Amino acid sequence: MAAMSCFSLARLPISSTSSSTRNFSCLTKPHSMRRSCKIVNTTEKLEEPPRRSANYHPTIWDHSTIQSIENFSSLKGNTLERRRESLKNEVKLLLDASDDPVAQLQLIDTIQRLGIAYHFDNEIKSILDRIRDCHFDLEALDCVHKTALAFRLLRQHGYDVSSDVFQKYRDSQGFKDSLTDDVKGLLSLYEASFLSFPGEQLMEEANKFSVRHLESLTQKVGLDIEEQVRHSLQVPLHRRMRRLEAREYIDVYQREEGKSSVLLEFAKVDFNFVQIIHQMELKEPSKWWISLNLGSVLSFTRDRLVENYLWAIGFVYEPHMSKCRIGITKAVCILSVIDDVYDIYGSFEEVEILTKTIKSWDPHEMRNLPENIKLCYKILYNFIEEITTCTLLDHGCNVMPFLKEEWENLCGAFLVEAKWFHEGYTPSLKEYLKNAWISIGGPMTFVFAYCLLGHTLGDNSLNCLKQGFDPIYWSSLILRLNDDLGTSKVEMERGDTPKSVQCHMRETDESDEVSREYIKNLVDHFWKELNQESIRTHLPKNFMNLVTNMALASHCIFQFGDGIGDSTGITKNRILSLFFNNVPLE
Repeated sequence: MAAMSCFSLARLPISSTSSSTRNFSCLTKPHSMRRSCKIVNTTEKLEEPPRRSANYHPTIWDHSTIQSIENFSSLKGNTLERRRESLKNEVKLLLDASDDPVAQLQLIDTIQRLGIAYHFDNEIKSILDRIRDCHFDLEALDCVHKTALAFRLLRQHGYDVSSDVFQKYRDSQGFKDSLTDDVKGLLSLYEASFLSFPGEQLMEEANKFSVRHLESLTQKVGLDIEEQVRHSLQVPLHRRMRRLEAREYIDVYQREEGKSSVLLEFAKVDFNFVQIIHQMELKEPSKWWISLNLGSVLSFTRDRLVENYLWAIGFVYEPHMSKCRIGITKAVCILSVIDDVYDIYGSFEEVEILTKTIKSWDPHEMRNLPENIKLCYKILYNFIEEITTCTLLDHGCNVMPFLKEEWENLCGAFLVEAKWFHEGYTPSLKEYLKNAWISIGGPMTFVFAYCLLGHTLGDNSLNCLKQGFDPIYWSSLILRLNDDLGTSKVEMERGDTPKSVQCHMRETDESDEVSREYIKNLVDHFWKELNQESIRTHLPKNFMNLVTNMALASHCIFQFGDGIGDSTGITKNRILSLFFNNVPLE
């Protein structure tokens, strides 16, 4: 972790005491998960205003166990790395072995789903370029599965393929009845429909047609196919977090009759090897988090270091992106703490002072804040100084103005929501979204990530983010609405600021159910916009992947509710699967 050594610098003194450790497994008790809003006393001062609390459960992870992983991991790493390199060369031979475009596309799809495509970016690009340059005729393909597979992969990789390739499967009544018994074709058509652009009615029709018939066929197919169909209907392939999909698809692929033993073994070995890197990497932010001791000093906030590392894995999981992941983890931790100050703990007068302090970047402005809110500012101040120092050392570029500007924007958006809460105001949905795409933290996180992705930075480098604004905007809106769908019921029960669902209910006088469906439809629309911008954008490819991956991660985190606020269920299981439970190699 030498690459992250500059993250150990300190600018403002932060006092802390050693934190107590907890059992590595879940520590939940029934009462610890209750979310009812209550007033808690946090100081003995009589003038202290009453404080709200979300009653978040304490961390369920033992940081001392995380810190002790090193020796075991080091022993395993060398053996795995040698086998990994050998298998990687064998997979390269597989990619070169066939001249059949459809077979090559099927292989690329399998490699992507197994989570090993990052090894073969150049080979995959060469294959797709050849297919495009040779004017591969999608309309000449003889089945809907092949057409849909080619359409999905080419669009995913930035090739502007027309949806008219599906016209041959339609008649005057719509999609042909002859497709209705082809489960593989229907599933491929369904998955392809999620790569649609705004206004593509044909793809909308393809989606409705495939969903209707897939739902009716689930009882008529084998168990493995039924499981795949149900999983896709729940979360389509294009909206799955990459690393989680790799872990789950390894098990699916292992049961397939026509599987490649080389691909399967490489996927398993690579997953375990990357998992070891993630385990070792997690020690750095874990050590930083322990040193801050925020779990005890700021008891009102979410103590979610490991869960925030899951966010970072969702953004970018490739092993060589360690510096970026660690930076994202720390940024999201700080974001969560300060968000909780604005949402839950701070009075309106206090968050006004905090906003002014962050805007001025002058620590003297915080003199009238309580000590624990001062601590939040100090942590943010130090972190931005550290990132600035890193980029100065690596690139000779001062990114401080960009980082400060994003935090000013973010805390300004937090303050707008605090004002709404303070005044009991429910905005229109349009007014809400105008602020909420910023307050969700996407733009801020992207700027930090861009500084740490390894690009050569110059004085004008970050201006490309302003020029490439649209993908960031759509991805942030998807994150915001998925967050709202997962958390708004609990937040309304404790009396928080209305979210998108409640804004729509107030504006239209519709029920919660109808409004939630409307918000889900908005998510679908925003995905179409993001799909189109992915084709148009001039942003660097690895950064554009990160922008898309944030939207994917939001589907994972909020799929079954607030996966961060209450991380004791599915989130815990996914973290164990991705970080700590390796894939059996036999």
